[in-house]
Amino acid sequence: LAQGRTTCPARQAPHPLRCRCCKMAKVGAKKGGRKSQEPVTRDYTIHLHKLLHKIQFKKRAPRAIREIRKFAAKAMTTKDVRIDTKLNKFIWSNGVRNVPKRVRVRMSRKRNEDEEAKEKTFTLVQHVPVESFKNLQTETVRDD
Repeated sequence: LAQGRTTCPARQAPHPLRCRCCKMAKVGAKKGGRKSQEPVTRDYTIHLHKLLHKIQFKKRAPRAIREIRKFAAKAMTTKDVRIDTKLNKFIWSNGVRNVPKRVRVRMSRKRNEDEEAKEKTFTLVQHVPVESFKNLQTETVRDD
């Protein structure tokens, strides 16, 4: 079959991708659309150096914390992001100006125990100390 063409389940013949009969089949098949909010833990490397480029010295460490929050909210699809004190200490370890270039973090999406909370889940971001950032990938951590 040519690129961009498939066989139609209704007609059993080649057709363009925008076939009317297949559009109708797709409408019924699609459900939800939101990603699941199940608890999961992943390790990420955040490249802070590129996120803090051209940020004035006295605002670098606070901006780094905000950028980590933003990254976690996007990666874990939660608005509630909680940063561990050890990660905060690591970001501020060299002072307000000299933020570490990269940081390895463990992000855990967890269920909110508080009943009257707005969000069902929150993300806990923790520091993972590493010797080198070479060849590190995003990894899903098994919860035991």
